[in-house]
Amino acid sequence: MTRLSVNINKIATLRNARGGNNPNVIRVAMDCERFGAQGITVHPRPDERHIRWSDVIELKKIVTTEFNIEGYPDERYLKLVKETKPDQATLVPDKPDALTSNAGWDTMKHENFLKEVIAELKKSAKRVSVFVDPNSKIVEGAKKAGADRIELYTEPYAANFHINKTAAVAPYIEAAKTAHEFGLGINAGHDLDLHNLKFFKQSLLQLEEVSIGHALICDAIYLGLENTIQLYLRELS
Repeated sequence: MTRLSVNINKIATLRNARGGNNPNVIRVAMDCERFGAQGITVHPRPDERHIRWSDVIELKKIVTTEFNIEGYPDERYLKLVKETKPDQATLVPDKPDALTSNAGWDTMKHENFLKEVIAELKKSAKRVSVFVDPNSKIVEGAKKAGADRIELYTEPYAANFHINKTAAVAPYIEAAKTAHEFGLGINAGHDLDLHNLKFFKQSLLQLEEVSIGHALICDAIYLGLENTIQLYLRELS
């Protein structure tokens, strides 16, 4: 079964809108695990507009499943990973002012940079994943840089799913095949939801983990958090 890691950034966004500590990010993370999630993902950004750096420190103390910290590998991110020693560090190429992740790494162009960063992160994180577009050459570059896994950027798949789902998933199947041949684990994330998740999972048999935040939290408003997590797990089973 593909593991579900819940990205709780949106919970922190809601909290920060009013100040205080409601909703409680720590409590929500614990509830996600209690309701069946197999991991917790956070993506702290330089402006702390959702997850704060202090949240990451506190979450490390209570997460009992798998803790995944996403981010651009600047000095502050490297220091945070060193301090918290997460199960997974996921590298994204976002600029500091990016609203959300919107592209994967060019692993060929940035191979030397990624090699250096990944080697440093492996001293603290159990594994390192690199956020990439579904391109076999890019996947090969992630392997050369020393990554343990890739995370496939799935927004293009989600955008084209209702037009032609077979065509939409085709490049991901090829990228996953390449990753598997190189011994890379395969994660995926961005705009996966209850409508497109099952087909994606069925198409990529080697898929190990999905990280889902925005859609899952939106569904939870209508369906409740516990029920929503169970529905996502059902799509992955």
